[in-house]
Amino acid sequence: MEITYIGGPTALISLGGVRLLTDPTFDAPGEYPIGARKLVKTAGPALAATEVGAVDAVLLSHDQHPDNLDASGRTYLAGAPLTLSTASAYDRIGAPVRAVPSWEHVELPRPDGGLLRVTAVPAQHGPDGSEPIVGEVTGFALSGDGLPKVYVSGDNASLDVVRDIAGREGPFDVAVLFAGAARTPLVPDAPLTLTSEDAARAAGILGARHVVPLHFEHWGHFTQDGATLTKAFAEAGLTDRLHLLEPGASVRLP
Repeated sequence: MEITYIGGPTALISLGGVRLLTDPTFDAPGEYPIGARKLVKTAGPALAATEVGAVDAVLLSHDQHPDNLDASGRTYLAGAPLTLSTASAYDRIGAPVRAVPSWEHVELPRPDGGLLRVTAVPAQHGPDGSEPIVGEVTGFALSGDGLPKVYVSGDNASLDVVRDIAGREGPFDVAVLFAGAARTPLVPDAPLTLTSEDAARAAGILGARHVVPLHFEHWGHFTQDGATLTKAFAEAGLTDRLHLLEPGASVRLP
């Protein structure tokens, strides 16, 4: 498989010949309103939407926040053959979004004649009880004969959720973890995504031999970054598992 980091939560995953795009965000830096607040984007994507090219599916953790789906991302969705996401995203966007409840799956054809299974898994975008405030979120587990098993967390902040996923779908070869310890006044007392320390703990829980962080930079509401990820994985003795990519860079994983 190969993962190309585009920026923020957006990455291109090629697995078994199937091309998947996570949370499309292609807008320029600036202020983006969400309710009465604004989120500040500090850097644009390393690749434009036109440079990404066609994909087989979009894995959309959620649609309600502009740092996970922006205006350019919505335009990209309109041309995508399939977007897998939450029931709430389907209610708001309609086609081409397909709602996949947690633990249910969709099978995508591979060029070699096999199938790539995409299983929706839970995600908790903040502390316990925060879903009515922040909204519904999903993650994904990717698997198939002869392929590494991959976990894509989406905006999940809960290690209990990670343990549940590891118990039902693990162990995983690769973990794509949304980190950054995001904080906003909406939920002032707890992070909305994994801290760097919890990302390292999640790697251990999942049994992941490779970890590719996403969504830890390029927005003002992140409180941790690549340096804190590097430190946390080093302190956990997991430096060899961490693949901290520069925007536009790719990594091939066994």
